Amino acid sequence: MKFNTLNIIVFIGLLAIVGVLSMQLVMLNQAYTFEKKEVGEKIHFALQDVVNKIYRDNNNELPAETPIKKVSEDYYVVNVNDVFEAEILEVYLQNEFQKVKLDMDYEYAIYDCGSDEMMYGEYITAAGKARTDKVKCEKCFTKRAGLVYYFAVRFPQLRYSYISSLQQYWIYTGVLFLVLIIYVYSVFLMLKQKKYTELQKDFINNMTHEFKTPLSSILIASNYAAKQQAIENDPKLNKYLKIIIEQSNKLNQHIERILSVAKTESSLVSLEKKEFDLVERLELVRENASIKFENAVITLKSAKPEYFIKADEFHFYNIAYNIVENAVKYSTGKPEITITISEPGKGLAISFRDNGPGIAPEHIDYVFDRFYRVPRENKTEVEGFGIGLFYVKKICELHGWKISIHNNESGGITITIHIPKSSIV
Repeated sequence: MKFNTLNIIVFIGLLAIVGVLSMQLVMLNQAYTFEKKEVGEKIHFALQDVVNKIYRDNNNELPAETPIKKVSEDYYVVNVNDVFEAEILEVYLQNEFQKVKLDMDYEYAIYDCGSDEMMYGEYITAAGKARTDKVKCEKCFTKRAGLVYYFAVRFPQLRYSYISSLQQYWIYTGVLFLVLIIYVYSVFLMLKQKKYTELQKDFINNMTHEFKTPLSSILIASNYAAKQQAIENDPKLNKYLKIIIEQSNKLNQHIERILSVAKTESSLVSLEKKEFDLVERLELVRENASIKFENAVITLKSAKPEYFIKADEFHFYNIAYNIVENAVKYSTGKPEITITISEPGKGLAISFRDNGPGIAPEHIDYVFDRFYRVPRENKTEVEGFGIGLFYVKKICELHGWKISIHNNESGGITITIHIPKSSIV
């Protein structure tokens, strides 16, 4: 397995969450053990005081061995070694449990010598009141061999009280479990998306390579054929060859764009930043676009005769030309594009304003998304690959620039590239 930065970050994050979760589980276990010990001590101390009072009432001396036997987690048997009244026992139990703040339900039973059975007493709630509507468990009280005068106490809600008393710990543990599940699921989706992205990049790279090889052969053969005397003398053949060359060049441009997007996605683009005159470069864009689109009126306005910036000259030309070409392509009448260089604040702003039909609100937020294409008016099919403006945005992001788009009030749209002061020479 190849370890890269993403894998290391994922591994460290997962290790950290598992570590915190393990510590939380250890703390939860310790808190649970401590809670059991504390409740057990409260019960023992309270029952010991009850025994002391009963022995005192009977004028008997306390035995050397403790008369309290813990049969199970929630069941205790207490030997008093003499007769006692059930009513007095209930009062003693309530008082002593209240003293140690043992706020939980309990029920008790007393051994009857005559019937040789455990006689059920009462079900007492945490508030100290007897409840007859509670589910009693008379069969839960079992006899103890070798004892004659004794009683038993059972705490039916003891295990639930542990859980409720540790509610805060359970919440933290649950939250950590949820975070771990979300993190693992997010990592799974991220790795899956990364795999798909890599497959897509490989596909695009292979596709462009496979297209460019035969396309280059077509262009070489077409250019050679166009120079032949027989074809130059035949208007139809000459026209057809020009169409082949023109469309082949157009297809080649599309392939170059796809390849550029693939490189920017895979971070293979290395910007060669150098100083150049922004006005001069935009003037070149205007001239070349005016030659290609003879019916378009392209104007360049600048507050100063020259602005020097440090950027990749090649990619800057491509994104500026791409925006102008898009403005012409989506125009419904005679295209009019105005390129304006201004100085809002400390940076520069390059605005490309056109007189086209504009973009519907439901589409304008997605024009910079990869493969997104805005439908043209009165056309059932959408032209292009939807990667031109995506490439523009990627190059701007690589430079640390911002790009925005909005509809003009008088029609058309304005795309603005915001160049910060750090890029200005």
